[in-house]
Amino acid sequence: MGDWAVPRKKLTRREALRLLGKGALASTLLGASCARRKSVNAAVPAPPALSDDQFLDQMEQAASLFFWDRASAATGQVMDRAYARGTTDTRTISSIAATGFGLAVLCIGAKRAYLPSAQIEARVRTTLNFIWSELPQQEGFFYHFVDMHTGRRLQRSELSSIDTAILMCGVLTCRQFFKNPEIRRLATQIYERVNWPWMLNGSTTFSQGWTPESGFIRYRYDTYCELMMLYLLAIGSPTFPVPASCWDAFARPTISFDGYNYITGNAPLFTHQFSHAWYDFHNKRDAYANYFENSVTATQAHKEFCLSLAGEFVDYDDNLWGVTASDSQNYGYVAWGGPPPMGPVDGSIVPCAAAGSLPFASAECIAVLRNIREAYPDAWQVYSFVDAFNPMTGWYDRDVLGIDLGIATLMAENYRTGFVWKTFMSNPEAPAAMAAVGFK
Repeated sequence: MGDWAVPRKKLTRREALRLLGKGALASTLLGASCARRKSVNAAVPAPPALSDDQFLDQMEQAASLFFWDRASAATGQVMDRAYARGTTDTRTISSIAATGFGLAVLCIGAKRAYLPSAQIEARVRTTLNFIWSELPQQEGFFYHFVDMHTGRRLQRSELSSIDTAILMCGVLTCRQFFKNPEIRRLATQIYERVNWPWMLNGSTTFSQGWTPESGFIRYRYDTYCELMMLYLLAIGSPTFPVPASCWDAFARPTISFDGYNYITGNAPLFTHQFSHAWYDFHNKRDAYANYFENSVTATQAHKEFCLSLAGEFVDYDDNLWGVTASDSQNYGYVAWGGPPPMGPVDGSIVPCAAAGSLPFASAECIAVLRNIREAYPDAWQVYSFVDAFNPMTGWYDRDVLGIDLGIATLMAENYRTGFVWKTFMSNPEAPAAMAAVGFK
């Protein structure tokens, strides 16, 4: 532990969504009649009488520990996943998205004095220097999965457009938070090196990635999802911008469910959260929507969707709901949730579904998180919540995932103080891009 007080092949988020689109992950509601079963043998007993703010602070601090302990001290690259109990882990797979979330979490850790600021600043400087000078890249884009110690590409992964965007958001958060000239210089160089038009590959929407073996991936970010940060980073680039008209090129399909009407791309709940972790869409709208309110509606609809399944899964109720892309007991990493129903929903609960929506439905989400912490103590381990668990079967994931702890931590802090929003939006490129695409 640091100073901070798999036999199945894993799918990426996008691979899971592609399979879903092909029908390989058909929506099945696996009925079960077993009674709701709470866990026993709590590893970390919950302290009594915490206020909501104290509870969220405890969650943030525990999750932040992951991004300190489970990163290479030599490169700063963060593990894609680690054992929830904090035990020795010989896996070396890092994801650039986890590193991007981790950079923003380090800013939170410095702000809240979870660790001395000088130690955090040194880790950030190491991370940015490795990203700039040693992490393999092409046109400024980075491979989705790399070895945390060497940066070597792993699993024949792609140069990922969206995961590079997540990394850039973390990099730019550090640029604005730390006053260190080297951090600011490195962050600027990393962002300004990205050749965003290259990833358009002659189109008006972004390819999902590129591999040296096959070239550009034919699937595109052409339908509403977590893509807003990708487009805004590219439009705001001072060196390699894409036209502001690209903002109008992706589709914004709508859905109606139980009286809720909103834009969604038939994808899990995280797609309504990730861009909102950095870009502040409060009280703003473009020609199409107020996207913050759209995520509020998406969260409310998702809660109602889960409650509509209570006849099949007796664990779902007002204080226990939330399914987004995550690990599962029987299917590996899956893109599941709804509405509309997607993936092999089986009664599992994914804590980051509620945590990632804290700014959108705070009372409901806090109620879920506190209920999990108190009623299912095995769901809380060293780094806060496990990635997923199933109250009906007694299964608890052995792992935590960097991206899921990341979205939970950033959105908890945004709900509490707006810190990540304020810090990231002080980058001049962010509001300039939003203005360029018509936000008012």
